[in-house]
Amino acid sequence: MDSMDLERERGITIAAKNTAIHFNDHKINIVDTPGHSDFGGEVERILSMVDGCCLLVDAAEGPLPQTRYVLTKALEKNLSIIVVINKVDRKDARPDEVLNEIFDLFIELGASEEQCDFPYIFAIAREGKAAQKLEAVAESTSLDSLFHLVIEKIPCPKIDQDQPARMLIANLGYSEYLGRLAIGKVQSGTITRNKMAAVIGIDDNGAQKTKQFKVQALYTYHGLKQVEAEEVIGGDIAVIAGIDDISIGDSIVVLPDQRTSDFVPASFALPRIKIDEPTLEVEWLVNNSPLSGREGEHVTSRKLRDRLLKETMTNVALRFKETDSPDRFILRARGELQVSILAETLRREGYEFALGQPQILFKEVDGQTHEPMEHAILDLPLFAQGTITQILQRRKGLLQNISQRGTDRIRLEFSIPSRGLIGLRSQFMTQTNGLGLFNFLAAGYEPFKGEILRRTTGALVSDRAGESSSYALVDLQDRGILFIGHGAQVYEGMIIGENAKENDLNVNCCRTKQLTNFRTVNKDDAIVLTPPRVMTIERGLEWIREDELMEVTPKNIRARKKVIAKNMR
Repeated sequence: MDSMDLERERGITIAAKNTAIHFNDHKINIVDTPGHSDFGGEVERILSMVDGCCLLVDAAEGPLPQTRYVLTKALEKNLSIIVVINKVDRKDARPDEVLNEIFDLFIELGASEEQCDFPYIFAIAREGKAAQKLEAVAESTSLDSLFHLVIEKIPCPKIDQDQPARMLIANLGYSEYLGRLAIGKVQSGTITRNKMAAVIGIDDNGAQKTKQFKVQALYTYHGLKQVEAEEVIGGDIAVIAGIDDISIGDSIVVLPDQRTSDFVPASFALPRIKIDEPTLEVEWLVNNSPLSGREGEHVTSRKLRDRLLKETMTNVALRFKETDSPDRFILRARGELQVSILAETLRREGYEFALGQPQILFKEVDGQTHEPMEHAILDLPLFAQGTITQILQRRKGLLQNISQRGTDRIRLEFSIPSRGLIGLRSQFMTQTNGLGLFNFLAAGYEPFKGEILRRTTGALVSDRAGESSSYALVDLQDRGILFIGHGAQVYEGMIIGENAKENDLNVNCCRTKQLTNFRTVNKDDAIVLTPPRVMTIERGLEWIREDELMEVTPKNIRARKKVIAKNMR
């Protein structure tokens, strides 16, 4: 169900998807939700649409950090849970031990006795096999056992017969022909096409507002496709078209006398979805560098503003804020990964923009500064334990728990400030040779932990526009680490590398050899440049300082100074 290019490249679920299957006389709606806490807005929305969940756990790896996050949210909503232990055919599978680890996780998260008595099933999903007994999995030929268990253990949707037809909006879509699409679960009653309905939302001041509309089109799910329907009943997941002014968390209500009255009682509105608050904010600017407009299709402030606003409409975990400058905007998010995913998405859509240094959102409590904290959970190979522990302690992390995972892996749990996680992911993956697993959960606010030493080095800044040359770069690479290679377009104020010392250094990276009868270009063939460090959005957000920006275009990611002219810095 992971259909986005970024999901396939990174191997994670970013956006929630839903499908529906018909098994015997039952219709089962299935929703796939992200596990990473940066996408907590997606998780919160999807859990409001379901009555139970299948907790999928690898038979060899056991419960992963993201398992803890989604399970915590599911237990808070008192959902019925079925544990599915998958990949039992792996050579290193240990299903019995994993089952005990899952039970321990339930206890650790404060599950009730009823929740701890969860049903479980073993599966080989790739081959379409499932059975309630481990020995029977190999002989199984289908997933029927899983579907029977879902029908038996997951309760039918709770439908309030005393209420009118109501639906909570959990997601939004868009159609070129129908406009805005509202997606959610019908909580009660029946919604029919071409009938009048009302949407209950809130305005900018938090007051309730109501607007009537006609249900122009009605869809439900069959497989991965949306199919037209004349009516949808309580418990079904529906898609409604007919209203533009709608937001996630609003309620749609159908009343018999809706045609004659604009009044809808406030009690008819369903409880709005609660989302984890943002922990950081990032400055988004129109790209105004000398190379702006050469690579992107959308370069104006109006297009960037409209695209960011559109994203906040479908992603309730984001907050958009205007500034006193028409080409500068503030976007608040749950974490650095959420910002980098959005930036990469816009980049692939043809947008050009610049990003500032992420700033943590602090709180004032009883006259004392408090900062957001995270519970970081890291699964890594034994050889990287010492290095990773040192890195997190430098970022004010406090080791809380350590446990063995098999013979060659270990799990570390840290309490760490949110600002200490900025840029940690790329460093973590490098030190673990790509074998580590990293996740974190929001852990509230605590008093300020002190300054975190981020970057102790300066920048190598180009002092002129032109094209970089090997002749100049071969001398500059002794000064630090280069971000560009031969033949790159540069401009004054563009950062071409990291200086080994603390200060910034203006350099000429376009210098060429003055050719004469005795000095020929052929001698340059012996020049050997160290491969440059490839700048990614995540790495750039961690690396830049307050006086620097990340320039993001469809073809390049560059670092630059906010003030381009060297005599103005």
